[in-house]
Amino acid sequence: MYKLISMLVVSGMLISLTTNRAGAVQLAHDQAAATPKSEAVFTGRWRVKIFMSGLEKNLILDAKTQGSASLSFLDSGPDNKPVLNPLPAAWALLTNERVSFSGEAELPIGTCCREWGSLIFKGKFSSSNSISGTLIFVTSIAEEESPYKFHTVVGTFLANRVLD
Repeated sequence: MYKLISMLVVSGMLISLTTNRAGAVQLAHDQAAATPKSEAVFTGRWRVKIFMSGLEKNLILDAKTQGSASLSFLDSGPDNKPVLNPLPAAWALLTNERVSFSGEAELPIGTCCREWGSLIFKGKFSSSNSISGTLIFVTSIAEEESPYKFHTVVGTFLANRVLD
């Protein structure tokens, strides 16, 4: 059984990292990632609302061509303030009207702490302007009880296209 660690698009090539039960990391790639025609379905700005462990945060995903993107966090900085600079992200269109995007983020953990980690979104188009799905936040904090051996938080998200 393989567990997906991360997925990103580099120069039009879909790259995924997985681990097997023994913890060995495997790299896979698919050159048939997004085509220029299919990219138009997802490129643009999306307002994303995330929900995980009682936490509700907002961000803007700016999806560009060839799988590149940026995440602008609107209220996840200290004291719920915006993060000043957008962070790099990647996206890929999947089969069956599904999309995946991910990036690094610093988010509050509980009531006292903040932690950097990978924020991975897997969603399905509800309409051409709406996506909903599941997200996983994987930190670098060791957690033996986790099947991934890292602290992970699972949540949901809703994304709506920002119409100019």
